[in-house]
Amino acid sequence: MTPEEDTEKDTEKDTLRHEAKRHRDRIDPFSEDPDAVCDLFFDKINPEKEQVVALYWPKGREFDPGSILERLLKEDWICVLPVVRKETKALGFVRWSDGQPLKTGPFGIEEPLVDEQTEWLAPDIIIVPMLAFDRKGHRLGYGGGYYDATLTALQEQKEVLAVGVAYAQQAVLFNLPVEAHDVKLDWLITPQGATCFKKVTQV
Repeated sequence: MTPEEDTEKDTEKDTLRHEAKRHRDRIDPFSEDPDAVCDLFFDKINPEKEQVVALYWPKGREFDPGSILERLLKEDWICVLPVVRKETKALGFVRWSDGQPLKTGPFGIEEPLVDEQTEWLAPDIIIVPMLAFDRKGHRLGYGGGYYDATLTALQEQKEVLAVGVAYAQQAVLFNLPVEAHDVKLDWLITPQGATCFKKVTQV
């Protein structure tokens, strides 16, 4: 892809982000049942107890995965939240339990406090936020590239499952523009259902 094509895609994505955010912010959070996403997550993803699950703290009208986090913690799964690190776009992940303090990090997102006792863990399952998604499993993020960089770095070390969660109304009917660094979702879960995009390896 030429630099001109890269610039064209960036401009297209910026326009789509603006429209997708405006659309998402108009979605009534009570128009869809977020608890259905929790049930689908456990039914379809079926995480194992030894797996580390990464979630995120929602900002604004972002889809809230709190029901998944609440159940994971209640049933003693290992949960982590992302922390933006200055030296890299790849996010770090800190083990978190209910009641532990949070601070407002870059971009106004709540993240765990970090000190010398912080327990950093590499997740096996990452629940990913988004502005929009298409039928091929591509997501439209916020433009920082943090989750793409994070998934790329982690997938070089081990198998990691990327699970997008969103309102069904965040779907687009066209294919989103995709660049070389964009990482496709393995699963997409909305209150309306779950879709798997992960290729099954033939034995």
